[in-house]
Amino acid sequence: MRLIFSRKGFDSQYGGVASPILPNGQMISLPIPSSDQYQIGMLGIDGIDLGTLVGDLTNNRIDAQTTVHIDPDLHGPMLTRAMGWRPSFGQIASAQGHLQKQGVGPGDLFLFFGWFRKIERINGSWSYMFGSPDMHILFGWLQVGEVLSVTGRVQDVVRCYPWLREHPHIAAADRFNSTNNTIYVAAESLTLGGANTGRPGGGIFERFTPSLRLTAVDRKRSCWSLPIWFMPVDGQPALSYHGKPSRWVADNDSVLLQTVAKGQEFILDCDYYPDVTGWLTTLFSESLPTHIAEVP
Repeated sequence: MRLIFSRKGFDSQYGGVASPILPNGQMISLPIPSSDQYQIGMLGIDGIDLGTLVGDLTNNRIDAQTTVHIDPDLHGPMLTRAMGWRPSFGQIASAQGHLQKQGVGPGDLFLFFGWFRKIERINGSWSYMFGSPDMHILFGWLQVGEVLSVTGRVQDVVRCYPWLREHPHIAAADRFNSTNNTIYVAAESLTLGGANTGRPGGGIFERFTPSLRLTAVDRKRSCWSLPIWFMPVDGQPALSYHGKPSRWVADNDSVLLQTVAKGQEFILDCDYYPDVTGWLTTLFSESLPTHIAEVP
């Protein structure tokens, strides 16, 4: 199995602010602005007025009418779904080339992370909590069930998977202008170490728990704290893009990793890291989502 840390949601370039952690711990990964068909105000997140929330956090630079790129698409209740819907994720260009070169396919597991920060409501308006840290946090997952090549095959894909019709990598396929437009469709259920966990193949971690935090305490968000076994030794292939030994510093039973400034997907070949199964099992056990991806 391969484990893929995939950076998604608002960042310093797209959106310009952190995704919010609400006072009750609920995390909302904000999809990046784009020219796609869905507006932020159309998205259903537990009755939250997402347009107002985003408007407050961005000084109305982004609001309910802003169209956004819903990808990865992990949360069933967010939109009205066609029969058969499953979580999915699209990728193109060099980022897809990296996934393909690393052999990512069925059974491999994406862990999606993004930039988050705690917010609070003061005098009726949302704002970032003073002094709250900027953090990279895991917010969702997708275990690959199928890999669909879209370029030149849009109609074939829609015919076989009609519920993908409105996915941005289908609906706006011409805009991507890529030779390797690809969609990863979630497996029906999540399997770890050969055992069915009873979880769906894709979904969201709705509420923050310490297990989901990647950023080390009192560090910039790009400095992660991971279990010590993530540190490559004895010729083990490192997490992709992180082969320089200087990026890894042992810290008791953990390792500090200075992540690269660019790059969307970081891939770990789990054949060389047998401890990953226990870590993932604990991660999912401690971060049971309140809401999971639902199939109509």
